[in-house]
Amino acid sequence: MKIRILGPLHAETDGVPVVPTAAKTRQVLALLALRAGQLVPVDVLRDELWGPVPPRSAHATFQTYILRLRRALAEGLGGPEGPAKARRLLCTGHGGYQLRVAEQDVDAFAFQRAARAGHAAFTDGDDEAASRLLRQALALWRGPALVDVPAKSALRIHAAALEESRTLATERCIDAELRLGRHAELLAELVQLTERHPANERLHAQAMVAFYRSGRQSAALGLYRRLRRGLIEELGLEPAPQLQRLHQAMLTVDPRLDTDARGGPPTPAFDLYAA
Repeated sequence: MKIRILGPLHAETDGVPVVPTAAKTRQVLALLALRAGQLVPVDVLRDELWGPVPPRSAHATFQTYILRLRRALAEGLGGPEGPAKARRLLCTGHGGYQLRVAEQDVDAFAFQRAARAGHAAFTDGDDEAASRLLRQALALWRGPALVDVPAKSALRIHAAALEESRTLATERCIDAELRLGRHAELLAELVQLTERHPANERLHAQAMVAFYRSGRQSAALGLYRRLRRGLIEELGLEPAPQLQRLHQAMLTVDPRLDTDARGGPPTPAFDLYAA
C-alpha cells in the first residue's frame, strides 16, 4: 500500500486508488497513515473526529467509518481474499487500530528520512550531497500537507510539524546551493518563497544574498526594506540583529559577501554576520 499525505490525500493498493470520499473516513486513514505500523487508540481517533465531547452515536458511527475504510481497501486489493487482506492491513488491536504499512510506503516518512540525510550532509560540509538529498525530499511535496483533509487536534499538529520540517529543509537546501555558487539559479524560487513567507527572515537573508551576488544590490536592499516595514507594521519588531548587519554589509559593499564559502564552516546565509 502506498499513501501520500504531502499534498492531496492519495492511497492505493496494488496500483488501485482506495481513497475514501467521506471526510471523516479520510481523517481516520490520514491519522492511521501518520502512525504507520503503530496501534492508534480509539480515543485518539474519536477525538480527531469529534473533539473532546463526541456524540452519543460516536461508537457506532466510528465502527461504520472503519467498515467503510476496510471495504475500500478490499476493493483495491481485489479478488475473493480482498476482505480478509483488508482486515489484516487495517487490523484491530487492544483498544485501537493499526494500519500495517511500512514507513517507506508513506511519503511523509520518506521525506523525513531524506531530509535528515540532507541536514547531516550539510553539517558535514558536503553541499552537493545536501542539495541533492534535500531536493529529493522536497520533490515529494505536491501541496500543503493534508490539504484536502479536514484536520483537527492530532492531524493539525502533524500537518504543522510537517510544514515546519518542509520550511527547514528548504532553507538548508538553499544555503547549500548558495555555497555552491548557484545564486542566480535560485532567484526565481526565492522571490516566490519570500512572497509566500513575508516574515521569514532566513529566507529573506538568502534572497538578499542571492540578489547581491547576482549584481542586483538595489533589489537586495529593497527586499530588506519591505521585510522591515512588514515586521514593524505587523509585529512592532525590527529585523534580527544579524539581518541588520547583513543589510549594513551590503550598503558598504563588504567584500566578504562575495567570498566563496566552500571549504569553510557550513554557515547559513542568515548567520553570515551573526557576530
